[in-house]
Parts: sequence; C-alpha cells; structure tokens
Amino acid sequence: MDIPGGETLAIVGVSGSGKSTLLHILGTLERPSDGQVRYGETDVFRQNETELAAFRNREIGFVFQFHYLLPEFSALENVMMPCLINGIAMEQAKDMALQVLKRVGLEHRLEHRPGELSGGEQQRVAIARAVVLKPRVILADEPTGNLDLDTGASILDLFLMLNDEYGISSVMVTHNMDIAKRLQRRIRLSDGKIVDAN
Repeated sequence: MDIPGGETLAIVGVSGSGKSTLLHILGTLERPSDGQVRYGETDVFRQNETELAAFRNREIGFVFQFHYLLPEFSALENVMMPCLINGIAMEQAKDMALQVLKRVGLEHRLEHRPGELSGGEQQRVAIARAVVLKPRVILADEPTGNLDLDTGASILDLFLMLNDEYGISSVMVTHNMDIAKRLQRRIRLSDGKIVDAN
C-alpha cells in the first residue's frame, strides 16, 4: 500500500477486520510481524525505540475517538506538549500552539481545561495537538465516532481544511461511509487484508 504525500485516505471494514491494527503499525505504535513500513526512504522499524519515539513525535500526528487530553492542563498547554517534548523553547511552543488553535477556531478557549469544553471542542484541541509540529501524516481512529452528526461533519471539514493548507497526509479509520466518501481514496479491509481500494 502506498500513500502519496497530501492524500486523504479512509480505511473501512467491519469490526475486527484489522483497521486499528493497521493504523497502529503505520503510526509505529505496533511492529509488523512481516514486511516494512517506509516513510520516504526510511524503513522506520530499523530504528531503535528511542529513535522511533523521536520519529513518531516529529513526523506523525494522532487523533483518536477519545481525545486523551490531559485534564489538568488548559487547551493551550495540551497543544504545547508535543513541542515541549520535542525540545522547543517554552515561548516558541506557546506561539506555535496559539497559531494552530486559532486555525481550528478555539482562540477564545485557550485557558479552558478539557472538562470545560464540549466534545467537539475537545476533539478540535486534539487535532490542534496532532498538527502543531506540522507532521507528514495524521492518523485518525474514528475521530468523529463520539460526536453528533453536525459536530462530526465540522470535524471532518477541519481535517480537510488542514490537509489542504498544510499538505499533511491524512489516514482515517471510520465506520461512516458518508465520511469515507469525502476523502480522496478508500481502502476496505477484511481479515487483515486489503480487499478493495478505490
């Protein structure tokens, strides 16, 4: 399977077909039992765990069905985290987080903690955190699964806008065919194998 830079790709299939496992392998969270995962010319699993963690933090953004925001930190602080982990100075990290939170429409919610935000706002913070370092790829596992239809549609609009502006490849696992149809390409899995691609 090849994913060109800047592509939006949906991974679909019934529960247990291997969608989340594929996403975890693409995100270097799980090692494949066979084969290679390449980002450009880099065979990522030839790296040791320290190198792999640095690569993951720098090149891959993750968005999950559950936002996994740190509840004790504000929206701004949550989005700053990948920058700080990557060794970026506090003031620069703050400026980077502020810019991306503005892009996702949350400049008025910077100091709010996750518990003070709606579900859609929490997911926007999670997306901002995923894109703050301008990774090469965003991997999203059912990012609209916990949201109502209108909020889910607005989150998808946000993904497509950021993909267009930043040229980030987006790979999204979804059960929702209406969402899948809005992405450039779809891959269907069954029993861990690709059975259809269009």
